[in-house]
Amino acid sequence: MTASKDPIALRILTEAGIISQLSQAMLEKALPDGLKVSQFTVLNHLVRLGGKWAPLRLANAFQVTSGAMTNTLKRLLARGLITLEEDPDDGRAKLVGLTPEGEAMRGRCIEAIGPLIYEINNLITEEEAAAALPVLQKIRAHLDAKRG
Repeated sequence: MTASKDPIALRILTEAGIISQLSQAMLEKALPDGLKVSQFTVLNHLVRLGGKWAPLRLANAFQVTSGAMTNTLKRLLARGLITLEEDPDDGRAKLVGLTPEGEAMRGRCIEAIGPLIYEINNLITEEEAAAALPVLQKIRAHLDAKRG
């Protein structure tokens, strides 16, 4: 079976994987002050969803090991971009919060990746994006529900 005759779902997942790899490489080059994509995504997550998060909950949200998340959080903490405090409901657990510096860094990151976002915005029409987004969200929701 040639690639063009592969099931459409496989072709979509292949394209999504390639887009993920290419976009991560481009983001990594654009992010300020040597920030890594993994660090930016944690800052972005905390800004978008607000509140304080347990490290394990963050690890689960990003589908990474707790060790990988601990490493990312240590680097963000060392830069003063997050706080790590005791969970008032469970003295053994910690909660991750965003500092004003972390929120400002996320803003700088958004500015730094602006040209890439602008380029993609000009690549596809509003109608194309509006048609694709629900399909991608449906696939994401299905995959998210099946993770274990």
